[in-house]
Amino acid sequence: MKILAIDTSTELCSVALLVGDRVELRSEITERGHAELVLPMVDELLAACGIVLADLDGIAYGRGPGAFTGLRIAAGVTQGLAFGAGKPVAPVSSLAAVAEQVEILPGERVLVCNDARMGEIYWGVYERSPSGIVTVGVEAVSPPERVPLESGARHVAGNALPRHPALAERLLGAGFKFRKETWPRADAVARLGSRVLADGGGLPPHEALPVYVRDDVARPSGTIVMRMS
Repeated sequence: MKILAIDTSTELCSVALLVGDRVELRSEITERGHAELVLPMVDELLAACGIVLADLDGIAYGRGPGAFTGLRIAAGVTQGLAFGAGKPVAPVSSLAAVAEQVEILPGERVLVCNDARMGEIYWGVYERSPSGIVTVGVEAVSPPERVPLESGARHVAGNALPRHPALAERLLGAGFKFRKETWPRADAVARLGSRVLADGGGLPPHEALPVYVRDDVARPSGTIVMRMS
């Protein structure tokens, strides 16, 4: 299976190409340069691997949650490429893309916490199953103090930990093992997306849409907003 993957949900702009069991990754940290970087990255990666869009089985993208502008960029680029090539798309949770990178045993769970800005955290719980990473419950956004400690997870990853010291201290005190995996990366999106496509879950290009989780930035502070994955 040949899968192109894109993630621009955080400061890490990344694209990847999965061909069989091999994956090539291109990435760069940028605050606001995703729109200028992503298509040249795609072109360079495809050319380096001798692949054209028509060769692909589908295009996977980080659907969120994450930075609003970044999510729209990934969805828009995916739509355009998929329309032009007539390929299905595979939306992948950007939080699950962090969990996918964490090496845990089957049956173990990891809590992923990414910075949502506005003093809040995007979080979700993921379990390693024989078939791969699966979401446990819902993905949510909440203040740091309302990130749950009793989810069955004993590992934690994500970019919120260095940015929210009080959250990190709370999780450390609860016995969580801190993992180094911080960013959603396109190589993880590619692996997760390949499973979606292999299971027949590919969508038509116009359904390549972002999932914000936080729909209303004017909602009262202190509330938890949740979406089923």
